[in-house]
Amino acid sequence: MGEHYYTKNPSVKSDRNRIAEELRGSRFQFTTDSGVFSKKEVDFGSKLLIETFEEPEIEGDIVDVGCGYGPIGISLASEFSNRRFYLLDVNERATELAMNNAIKNGVNNLSVMASDKLSAVKDKTFASVVTNPPIRAGKQVVHGILEEAHHVLEKGGTLWVVIQKKQGAPSAINKLEEMFQHVDTVVKKKGYYILKAVK
Repeated sequence: MGEHYYTKNPSVKSDRNRIAEELRGSRFQFTTDSGVFSKKEVDFGSKLLIETFEEPEIEGDIVDVGCGYGPIGISLASEFSNRRFYLLDVNERATELAMNNAIKNGVNNLSVMASDKLSAVKDKTFASVVTNPPIRAGKQVVHGILEEAHHVLEKGGTLWVVIQKKQGAPSAINKLEEMFQHVDTVVKKKGYYILKAVK
């Protein structure tokens, strides 16, 4: 298997691209690049997660795991400006883009960190975790993200996950049901599931 976006330092040549997207009723401009997930547009799964997400009922910060160039975390941080957001990605090209995209879109209530899964924030706690997990990195990585999300969530906190049925939604649901009090499939659309788990 060749290199993919779940790589600390992608070796593929940089080839930046600019895209415009409307997310949750606001317009955003993003710079993307080769070696980063979904270069040409915000992918369907991320858009579905962005539009479905509901603000947690408890106070606290929110973390976006596997943020890529930042569409999920930046669009949600723009709307929920009273909360602090943490955007994490193992891919250093992605985190640089996410930081620049946050600045370009005038969103400053966030921090961007290079992180393998949630390792950079393992000593913090959160009201919500959102993730479009890196499926191509394998089930062990994806389920590791789910486990670490459970660890950092406050009681009553929510984990939001987008995952395709054919790429492991049933096993992700089983994994979540082992750990969380309550697991819902909130939306099913074009083979994508939006899962919400409450700790």
